[in-house]
Formats: sequence, C-alpha cells, structure tokens
Amino acid sequence: MAEDSNNRAKKESTLIPSSSNSPRHTQDIEIEADDPVKSPPNSANNSSTRKACYAVLQSWASKKFMTGCVVLFPVAVTFFITWWFIQFVDGFFSPIYERLGIDIFGLGFMTSLIFTFFVGIFASSWLGATVFLIGEWFIKRMPFVKHIYSASKQISSAISPDQNTTAFKEVAIIHHPRVGEYAFGFITSSVVLQRDAGDEELCSVYVPTNHLYIGDVFLVNSKEIIRPNLSIREGIEIIVSVGMSMPQVISPLERITHQNNMIPLNRVM
Repeated sequence: MAEDSNNRAKKESTLIPSSSNSPRHTQDIEIEADDPVKSPPNSANNSSTRKACYAVLQSWASKKFMTGCVVLFPVAVTFFITWWFIQFVDGFFSPIYERLGIDIFGLGFMTSLIFTFFVGIFASSWLGATVFLIGEWFIKRMPFVKHIYSASKQISSAISPDQNTTAFKEVAIIHHPRVGEYAFGFITSSVVLQRDAGDEELCSVYVPTNHLYIGDVFLVNSKEIIRPNLSIREGIEIIVSVGMSMPQVISPLERITHQNNMIPLNRVM
C-alpha cells in the first residue's frame, strides 16, 4: 500500500505543470516582446526645431534673392539697352572705318553723334528746311512708308525743343471716362465749334492708350481742362513709365499763378 501511494504521488507530480511554463507566464512574455521601443521625447522637439530653422532660413534667403533681382533688374536693362544702342549707332560708320583699316571701338558711335549734330544745324537753316520739306513730300507719296513716317514724326515733334504746330502744346488732365476719374493727355490743337447758342472753344486732347504712339483724341471744352504744372517731357516720361514717375503733388497752373499774385500779409500790415 505504501508503494502504491508513492507511485501515485510521483505520477501526479509529473502531471502538474511548473509555474515557469504556465500559460499566463508565456502570455506576459509575449506582451513584453510585442511592446515597441519607445523613442525619447527630446527627438521630436529637435526635429520640429530643425524644420522651423530651415523655414526661417529659406524665407530669409528668398527675400534677399528677390531684393537682389529688384536692384539688378533696372541696372541690367539699362546696360543692355545702352549697349544695344551704342552698337546700333556705331554700326552706321564702323564699316567705313573697317575698310580704311581703322579698328577702334566707339569711333563709329562718336562719328554718328557728330553727324547728328551737324544735321540739326543744317535742318535749322533755310536751305536745310527746304531740302527736308522736299524729301518729306516724296515720303508722303509712298503707300506704306507714309504711315510709319507720320507716326514717328509725331513722336519726335512732341519732344522737339522747337515747339512747332504739330508738337504737343501742353499737358492736360480731363474727366474721363466718368465723373471722378481723370485721364492724362496732351493738348495738340484747338478748334472753335459753331453752335446756335454761340461759339464754343474746344481743345483737341490726345490721350495715349498704348504707351505713346496709339491713343484716342477727345474734343474737350477749354474751361474743363486741368492744366498741371508739368512740361511736355515730364508728361511723356509719365506715360512711358506707366505712371511710376508721377509726382506726388500736381498743381494746376491757375492755382500757381494765383498764389504768386497774392500779396503777403506783412506788406498789407
């Protein structure tokens, strides 16, 4: 009997699983193995700081680059146009010097300037005016060339120091296209409109719509025209620069004349 009880105890001990191999213990081990490795909290802050610094640096660099472009753009355009103009003018007489064996850059340009100066002297004389008048008569008989010549002469006459009948007379500001809005133009001529109520003096005002050589012509009553204190050259600069050279203050000529004619108070006293 004692041997049977000992054998039975050995069999039960072999059937009882050990605590180390229990299912709960293995489940805990699996959960611990599945847990990811947690990153330190400082790494996220460092990445956000790096991104903010990169954004600030990129914004600063782009602003400085655009500032450099804004500064260099007018310089580059001025240099390019000036260089093109010098080469264009120099090309008139430089082939002559090349045939003579003279190769000096700028000599043709200087010769062109001197030639233009003497042409101006010749055109100011009676003989030169007659020659150019005859040449203009022939040009105006050509079908296509006459339109190009008329447009270019109108522009050159506007900036000519000799204010002849075809040049712009004055700078004008008119109400256009509606009340409260103004248009910038040039007075080219005047005309008298005969009506039953009486004659009315009108001024022909040229308002450029595409820089200077294309525009509209309006007949405006001379009393309704505002004549600012601007010269013809200043008006052309305003049109060509699309208004960027507009002065901050514009005063009509009537107001300036009235202010000059006012007697100071100290003289009255």
